Amino acid sequence: MRPAVFLDRDGTLIELVHHLTDPADVALIPGAAGAVRRLRAAGFPVAVVTNQSVIGRGRLDAAGLARVHDEMNRQLAAEGAAIDALYFCPRVPTQKDPTVIEDPMRKPGPGMLLQAARELGLDLARSFMVGDTVSDMLAGRNAGTRTILVRTGYGAGFGHDRDCFDHDAADLAEAARTILNGREPCAS
Repeated sequence: MRPAVFLDRDGTLIELVHHLTDPADVALIPGAAGAVRRLRAAGFPVAVVTNQSVIGRGRLDAAGLARVHDEMNRQLAAEGAAIDALYFCPRVPTQKDPTVIEDPMRKPGPGMLLQAARELGLDLARSFMVGDTVSDMLAGRNAGTRTILVRTGYGAGFGHDRDCFDHDAADLAEAARTILNGREPCAS
């Protein structure tokens, strides 16, 4: 089994747009594609795990979400990068506490990471979760990964306990450097 890097989507890989529904609003965060490219070149599978309550709220359907992801993937490809997998949870939260697991598939639940580990043969203990919210960090913790908070998106105003993450970084590019500087050799 090999380690992977799990990425949150909004505010980590692409610019934060609250309840993103329009592919025209997709914009990679500067340096994100290069970070993905370097991680994959080092042997880390990269999987996006994203809460997408826009579906549960009826603001977007699965086809619309696919168009958003197609645009994200097009922009990554234009910079020579690609992700290995993408998982999303369409459920709407019923309360506002981002530290409470309401459903195992919705972050902070570990379900998407556990599913990816099963399907892709990943070693969670040697993997990383990178995101901009406490729910991202707790999803990683709950799945047994190491965690890196990026200070983009909601991470710029992170006001939770620092004990919920292992490292912080200015952005995904810096998070990738942290991972690659401390990594074990990976076999594809």
